[in-house]
Amino acid sequence: MAEKKYRKVRIKKGPRGWGGPLVIEPKPGRDLIYSVTGGGIHPLAQHIADLTGGTPFDGFRSKADFSKIAVVVIDCGGTARIGVYPMKKVPTVDIYPTRPAGPLMRFITEDLFVSGVRPEDVELIED
Repeated sequence: MAEKKYRKVRIKKGPRGWGGPLVIEPKPGRDLIYSVTGGGIHPLAQHIADLTGGTPFDGFRSKADFSKIAVVVIDCGGTARIGVYPMKKVPTVDIYPTRPAGPLMRFITEDLFVSGVRPEDVELIED
């Protein structure tokens, strides 16, 4: 069986967004495109999975180890999920144009977090 081929994407902030850009390249054992947006795979998470070859995963209905997540897509305008994933060093993409806030804001850094992201803010990086 051939090894799965992954591709890199650059994810930049959208209008009024913050952070990034993030460069995401899934790898064997760390290829989940984790969607935590209220159930189901968010269209942005599916778009990232389609471009990268990563595996879309509904993180709202099931759980996976942080070490298996290539990137997480959230829809948090508050203070909880916005900081949890960056605290665990998981690259985080928020569909809302949020900025660092809340008790975990010290973990929300430009190299781990980008917000206000739309599908057109994700571009394939050709090697």
